[in-house]
Amino acid sequence: MLHTFAEHIWIADGSDVSTAGFVYPTRMVVVRLADGTLWLWSPVRMTEDLRAAVDALGQVAHLVAPNNLHHMFMAEWAAAYPAATVSAAEGVAKKQPDLRIDVTLGNSPIQVWGDDIEQVVIEGNAITQEAVFFHRPSATAIFTDFLQQFDAEHFSGWRKWVARFDLMIGDEPHVPRKFRLMTRDKEKARTAVAKILDWPTRRVICAHGAPVQSGGAALLKRAFDWLM
Repeated sequence: MLHTFAEHIWIADGSDVSTAGFVYPTRMVVVRLADGTLWLWSPVRMTEDLRAAVDALGQVAHLVAPNNLHHMFMAEWAAAYPAATVSAAEGVAKKQPDLRIDVTLGNSPIQVWGDDIEQVVIEGNAITQEAVFFHRPSATAIFTDFLQQFDAEHFSGWRKWVARFDLMIGDEPHVPRKFRLMTRDKEKARTAVAKILDWPTRRVICAHGAPVQSGGAALLKRAFDWLM
């Protein structure tokens, strides 16, 4: 179900998904834009209750797949809201050739949400190109996989040791080691992250980690110190 995170921004945690034997939680963000319409980031599996809760907030106008790892449930939301614009990161079309994609995400936000939400695409990584967003009214940076934080008990057996080595387990969100190692073009990534660090971030949401309500700018500086 939806939970209020800040004014005009909500979070909904969905069902878990499994990748290579690792179980990951899913999370979506709903933002009410200044025009009253809704912007849905990384939609989770749709349920009747979730759809009713979203509809109670306003008209769904934008569906966003922020990287090529977070797209699994986009098709069902696109089918449910055919008038909504579907915006997806590079690589999503290859993984979901039947998904209607209206806009490929770049470094310029769509005009109708640009007054509310800024965006930067972190390029130069061999795993994924991720669009990171900043909701101006709540000073919230929204990350998908470039920041992660799992509880030490989330994984078991050898997967716990892999997760710990990968920096997925920690006292605050970190950039996983695999993303650091697979950042092949550090100059491109550094340019993108520099723009992110310029945001006056107070809050941080990531798909896999505890939401952060304060101290966001300092957290991001620590998280990306390895790159900058």
